[in-house]
Amino acid sequence: MSNRVLKITALSIALSSLLIAGGYKIPENSLNAVALSAANVANNHSADAAYYNPANMVFMADENSVEADLMYIGLDATHYKSTAGAEIDAKTESFYVPSIHYVSSKISMIRVGLSIVSPGGLTKRWSDSPAKDKAEEFALQVVETNPTIALELADNLSFGVGFRILHTSGVVKSSAVISRDLKGESIDAGYNFALAYKPLKDLSLALTYRSNVDLSVEGNAKLALSGTKVYDGGASVSVPSPATWNVAAAYTLPSQTTVEFVYERVMWSAYKTLDFNYVSPIPAALVPYFDNPIEKNWKDTNVYRLGLTQKLDALTLMAGAVYDETPVPDATLSFELPDSNSLALSLGGRYQIDSSFDVGLAALYSMKDSRSVTNADLSGEFSNSNILLVSAGVGYKF
Repeated sequence: MSNRVLKITALSIALSSLLIAGGYKIPENSLNAVALSAANVANNHSADAAYYNPANMVFMADENSVEADLMYIGLDATHYKSTAGAEIDAKTESFYVPSIHYVSSKISMIRVGLSIVSPGGLTKRWSDSPAKDKAEEFALQVVETNPTIALELADNLSFGVGFRILHTSGVVKSSAVISRDLKGESIDAGYNFALAYKPLKDLSLALTYRSNVDLSVEGNAKLALSGTKVYDGGASVSVPSPATWNVAAAYTLPSQTTVEFVYERVMWSAYKTLDFNYVSPIPAALVPYFDNPIEKNWKDTNVYRLGLTQKLDALTLMAGAVYDETPVPDATLSFELPDSNSLALSLGGRYQIDSSFDVGLAALYSMKDSRSVTNADLSGEFSNSNILLVSAGVGYKF
């Protein structure tokens, strides 16, 4: 029996929220982000600039801007086929994620913004063994509150900075020889900053950074071995949510078509080990099953985003594509996090009803690569882990 089984599952309440460059990140936290595959960093003049590039708030029209969005997320039933021929499927999942963004009018030479978003989350359930033994129920919610401020440094240069407050809560249950019922939550903080530069009228450049945040999840763990309770008490874990850089460039053609490219680097190499801690000590004989650190050694990842925006009087059309690498090496891939590289395509539009109101609709479909893996826990192939996002939103300016 491997101590990896419990440790990986138990810590998933924090870990899944951290897959910023993998399958369970939610980088699309606005209607424009869904429509453009999150290639809305350099060319961003909507209320969601408060989150994606606060420095751009300086270049927005001098008015208050607010946007509210509701996004549907649908997860296909991940399929697993072992090398021995056994086949099982996870359950399909669907849920709704709201977000809100606000940018103030000018206050002297500064602008103030606020975003409330869900940057990560997951529901993953399996009904059959061996997956059920490790991930029978797996739910996570992360909510980030991100106040920001932007300062005009010159006519074509601005700087923005923000404070990140992340609340994480989750539940993990599994029933096997090793069983667990875990609940935990945390409130953690970080920061972000951004630069926006317009060297030419039609050219926009941007650099953004979101800091590492250690999610210090604390809660209660009930652990049992072969039906005998071995622990019921406090438990905690600290796992890094890695730093992320974005470099973006957008150019607007005479046809009012804007092309934006974003390169994103996620510093996943900060995640080296997985270690769970208990308020009371675990009996020495059970430490190999429950309390040994696990080497992870994840890798830094690259994300490439392309967005197209076409203005047509009151109508704005958008499309995008993104290629996203997974940080998870073969050695640590398991049923809780069956992640792989992905390609996503997106489409959307906004309609200006009048000078104050606009509405929009967008969709994104993420196609995950099939992935074969052989490690200490499994030997087989994961497939059909695709994701559909649909977002509807309304904007108001005053």
